[in-house]
Amino acid sequence: KFFQSFGVQLKYGVYADYGMHADQLKDLLLFYSAREKKMVTLAEYVEKMAEDQKFIYYAAGDSADRLAKLPAAELVLDKGYDLLLLTEDVDEFCLQVLRNYKEKEFKNVNSGDLGLESEEEKKAAEEASAESKELFEAMQKALGDKVKAVKVSTRLKNHPVCLSSEGPLSIEMEKVLRQQPGAEGVKSDKVLELNAQHPVFAVLKAAQESGDTEKLEKYTKLLFDQALLIEGLPIEDPVAYAQAVCELMK
Repeated sequence: KFFQSFGVQLKYGVYADYGMHADQLKDLLLFYSAREKKMVTLAEYVEKMAEDQKFIYYAAGDSADRLAKLPAAELVLDKGYDLLLLTEDVDEFCLQVLRNYKEKEFKNVNSGDLGLESEEEKKAAEEASAESKELFEAMQKALGDKVKAVKVSTRLKNHPVCLSSEGPLSIEMEKVLRQQPGAEGVKSDKVLELNAQHPVFAVLKAAQESGDTEKLEKYTKLLFDQALLIEGLPIEDPVAYAQAVCELMK
């Protein structure tokens, strides 16, 4: 009951004054655990970590239900690792100030290397990326400055596509900051990641190899919009997206 009333203020206390009070407050923080289905402390999370787990994993957004269904969240949970679901605007900023807890670094499931893939999986992704270089270049050209890169994903299992971010600014932090006055230009470096084992990837490859640039561009934009929707982001042209889906259903 205390945390329900004052939890947000505690998190702002961690974030304020350049983290001056972070050490004092970190053990009072509670976050929702995807595995435990309840609020837990950071100490409780670390205590139940698997021996081979390198990071404290989290996902940030506006809904715990949606976050638990993210493609990257599926991978973390399937590994048997817990996932903190952050639904307050201040949450991710708070963890960025803390940086780590008991020498375990915080890791956003939609940012950077998750440290979950084996050397064989890394090698397979690198080989697939090299083989598909021309495809990714064509897809990035179709999307312009909307993404920094297109690449093979090591975080996808069953989903065909997802968005990740590079650099210190995550996709969720971009959403929060852009609600502030004068922050319209704030933008995270987005990466479109594709599942090389999904049937959709084979369709993209076939379109590129046959020289069907119109089909490839249409499918690229469709997948990008799907990735935006998964992240809870608005798509630029909902009408065009609906028409593209309807064309595929004919």
